[in-house]
Parts: sequence; C-alpha cells; structure tokens
Amino acid sequence: MRYFVIGLSLLALLGGCDVFNLASSRPVIQGVEASQGSDSSKADAPTVPKTARTAEAFDITTPAERAAAVQKNPEASTFLGETIASLGNPADIGIWLLTPLVDTAQTGRVQYGDASVVLELRPITGEPTGASQLSLSAMRLLKAPLTELVRVNVFAS
Repeated sequence: MRYFVIGLSLLALLGGCDVFNLASSRPVIQGVEASQGSDSSKADAPTVPKTARTAEAFDITTPAERAAAVQKNPEASTFLGETIASLGNPADIGIWLLTPLVDTAQTGRVQYGDASVVLELRPITGEPTGASQLSLSAMRLLKAPLTELVRVNVFAS
C-alpha cells in the first residue's frame, strides 16, 4: 500500500511538469544539430512566437518564400528516391526535409501527388525509405495532412 501511495504522489508531481519543454531541450534525432551547426547568423532569424498553438501561427515563412518554393513546372533534377515523411519540429522554421537520402545539406525538391516544393535537403541518420521529416511549411505547401505519414519523391537540384 505504501508503494502505491508513493507512486501516486510521484505521478501527481510529474503531472505538473512541462514535458513538452523538457523534450524540446534535447535533440530528438542524432545528426540534426550537426547539420544545422551553430551559425551565428541565425541569431537574427525570426522565431516562432511562444504563444503559437496552430499550424498558421507556427508557419512564419513569408509569402515570398512560399511563392519561391512552389513550382508549377519543376526543373530537371536527379531523383534520389522515395521516402516516408512525418511532420518535423514545427518550431524549426523554414522549408526543409530531414532525410537520410543526402549526406550534406543541399537544395532539392519534394513531390507529393501533383504538388512540388523546392526546399533544403538536410541529412539525417536512419532508413532511407522511412526516416524523413518535413517542415511544417513544406507540409502545408504540399497540402499534405499534418498528422499522417506521407510518401514523397525526393530530387536533388
């Protein structure tokens, strides 16, 4: 009985913890920090408001950035492969894909259905067929469901 009471007490104490902030303070995926580096120019970059709760609030890309990313007639590019992608960290701004299909950061393109988006391909470790993550902005531009895994074709520019 004593262990039961202690367990419930610990559970009540942990219930008040801000688990989301604890989880975001450490890297979720190995290799992300190395690919992003510690560039001091990012200090001036816009950040997601702390009050953001919706996809629109988290997506702070400008209309010009969105227009540049969407291609009606994609240029010729090298097909890297097909991968399954989930939504990446919504607080990591920009239009990008974390994927094991590349070894270095580079410009590329992702196609989902009839939609195609130019973005930054960032390396990540994992299975090439299913360890990718798309930025919130990229998912929205592709009109992909945010809560689902999506099958995308990846191209290098």
